[in-house]
Amino acid sequence: MPSLTRRPRQPWRAAPRAALCALVCVLCVALVPAASAARRSGGSSARVPQGFFGTVLGDPVFPSGTAPVLSRQLDLMVSSGVEGLRVVFDWAAAQPYRTWSDVPPGQRQLFSSDGVDQVPTDFTALDALVRGAAQRHLSVLPVIIDAPQWDAQSYKGAAVPVPLHDAGYAAFAKALVLRYGPHGKFWSQPGLPAFPITAWQVWNEPNVQAFWPQPFVRRYLALLRTARAAIRSADPHARIVLAGLANYSWKALRQIYAVRGARGLFDVVGLHPYTKTPQGVITILGYARRVMLAAGDGAKPMIADEISWPSSKGKTPHNVGYDFDTTEAGQAHNIAKVLPLLAANRARLHLVAVYYYTWASIEVPNGLAFTYAGLLKLQHGQYVRKPAFFAFRRAALGLERCHAKGALADRCSRPY
Repeated sequence: MPSLTRRPRQPWRAAPRAALCALVCVLCVALVPAASAARRSGGSSARVPQGFFGTVLGDPVFPSGTAPVLSRQLDLMVSSGVEGLRVVFDWAAAQPYRTWSDVPPGQRQLFSSDGVDQVPTDFTALDALVRGAAQRHLSVLPVIIDAPQWDAQSYKGAAVPVPLHDAGYAAFAKALVLRYGPHGKFWSQPGLPAFPITAWQVWNEPNVQAFWPQPFVRRYLALLRTARAAIRSADPHARIVLAGLANYSWKALRQIYAVRGARGLFDVVGLHPYTKTPQGVITILGYARRVMLAAGDGAKPMIADEISWPSSKGKTPHNVGYDFDTTEAGQAHNIAKVLPLLAANRARLHLVAVYYYTWASIEVPNGLAFTYAGLLKLQHGQYVRKPAFFAFRRAALGLERCHAKGALADRCSRPY
């Protein structure tokens, strides 16, 4: 499986034309030196397959940004070597009302009857995102998360409520597949290239209190089992991505494998290897790969669906619980180092995709450190490119063997 999109990198030819909020308390991990293969920088010999480098796309660009802002930023992503987007598909935002009688009369034009079980569904924002991505041949990995008030359970320390009933979440997931999957209604629009979504991530960081009540394993796996069945009923070939695991992710993964039958519930392992050094990212992924091998699941691919270094040092005191905050120069340095490392180790780790968290952020004075994580920052209404942006673009394009991209993410206008 070369990528999450089942699309091999296209032959080089000229193109025709040119926030998820990660509220984690990341533990300081004492990382041991990795094997010599993990210490290689990759150099000029490393090359990545189509769809390997991506970014997490959230606010302020999506869903709050205007249509012109989204369009401009998607174009900039393509020109910068981004080939995949990891985006929250928010259940609560799409289905805030359980029945049509609950929908205020002034809002009814926003909703569709395409939801499973006739739940009124607002696809407006998601349609715009999926359309823009397809027009640029950007793959999309949806993170299905959040629960509407009519099917939500809150708990102490929650950033988002969890589903009260797994069936409601699963029905929403199925509605998404029926719309955006390989046989989705969305792709019948004239002139829209068919670039269906084929992989779906079920929740985010369930081993973190902010995203799931602890202990998480059995209840999360129940949701995963129900969602998997619903997704596969609409697309038998869909790939189910395990929710990205943070902190001591390999230990959480070991707990999942300890449950009988758990390994059959997901097709791709998701990991958030937050740590101080670029080499530490490889070490954490290596730990997880060893857990997979021990569980007899070594053939299964993994993704690093969030990697990041917030440039928050000296700008906020809210760095409690982790030690990987840095400066803008340090953020750029780490990105320039980690992308070649990931490329060099991808075969050994069976790593099929990497997403930087996050594309753009609003740097709130004395705010959470992750508000400084963006490759770009929104200042006075303008998106300012940080040193990290240039480091990402240079490394990603180099490893994709491309001097410049045109209008499409899987085409190179000036190859090496």
